[in-house]
Amino acid sequence: MGVLNGLPDLLRELAPQVLAAVVRRYGDFEACEDAVQEALLAAVRQWPETGVPAQPRNWLITVAARRRVELLRNETARRRREEAVSQEPTPEVRGDDELALLLLCCHPALTVPARVTLTIRAVGGLTTAEIARALLLPEATVGQRISRAKQRIGDTGTRFEMPAPGELGERLGAVRHVLYLIFNEGYTASSGEQLHRVELTREAIRLTRQLHRWLPEDGEVAGLLALMLLTDARRPARTGPGGALIPLAEQDRGRWDAAAITEGVAILTRTLSRAPIGPFQLQAAIAAVHDEAARPEDTDWPQILILYEMLDALAPSPMVTLNRVVALAMVDGPAAGLAAMDELAGDPVLARHHRTAAVRAHLLEMADDLDGARASYRQAARLTLSLPEQRYLESRAARLL
Repeated sequence: MGVLNGLPDLLRELAPQVLAAVVRRYGDFEACEDAVQEALLAAVRQWPETGVPAQPRNWLITVAARRRVELLRNETARRRREEAVSQEPTPEVRGDDELALLLLCCHPALTVPARVTLTIRAVGGLTTAEIARALLLPEATVGQRISRAKQRIGDTGTRFEMPAPGELGERLGAVRHVLYLIFNEGYTASSGEQLHRVELTREAIRLTRQLHRWLPEDGEVAGLLALMLLTDARRPARTGPGGALIPLAEQDRGRWDAAAITEGVAILTRTLSRAPIGPFQLQAAIAAVHDEAARPEDTDWPQILILYEMLDALAPSPMVTLNRVVALAMVDGPAAGLAAMDELAGDPVLARHHRTAAVRAHLLEMADDLDGARASYRQAARLTLSLPEQRYLESRAARLL
């Protein structure tokens, strides 16, 4: 009974292994992915009645392989494969197959939203309905996105194999970016009623952990995993009764996940000692400084400012710039932060982002400009699509009346 209670997790773990094995054997990603989904559905229907097979992965591979042949049984060449399938050994699962599958889902021909969706489906093992709920999209939209992505991969003629050494770095960068996006969307949902979508953060961490296992010497993969662990460690303290958002400075740090912090710091320490420094390692280092402060006032803001300056030089972005301003204000005071904010007024991305207004509100509150802070909090509340963030920002404004 315990195994059956964990059936969704088991199938989610096995899904990418099964898909990788079937695609490597037969090619045609789209048809193989459809066949694997049908095999998973067959398991959901049958295993609660018959029990989990002794070798569940091989059972799924066999069913998916047969279904793959059945889907194309009207073609003469496929008829020959159908006759042979029962006599052929079960496809072997190789160590690099899942990595190749992850790289395939992040193919450069796909849009970023398509990469995210296909990765969650094919490698993360979530169903179309689960993805739709996680991303707050209509199920039909998710289905169309997955279908178009699979068709696009087929149109490129890409073979299921590891990229050439010269292409691996770029493709791996796309994979890291997709996993980072999946984690961020789960940790701070961009819209909707919930602040967290745990199914997304869980899958992002699981897949990044797998990627780190495959590529232990890649410093940025290690940095990304450390960043996720160190950030997700704070999740238990980020919301109060009713899902109200609790800012970092007001969180009960006793509720943080100490084991995740210990693991994240250990991974970061190892990679910083042997790999070139990259953006994810710097972000993980910033998270570690926050996590290792027993109290908000113990936070080493000068170190955080230095790390943000390094990050801004290495991988500049509007959000990095905004976070650097916050660190500057914590080191040199709100006036310095507000002066830096004024210099960013011409940035079109920051101008329309709710976090810009929220940071300005925080700095104005620190400077005792309560009227200005209240107006900026309300502006930030109008700009965000996240209901928990909206309620938090409105409560901050109301507190200043």
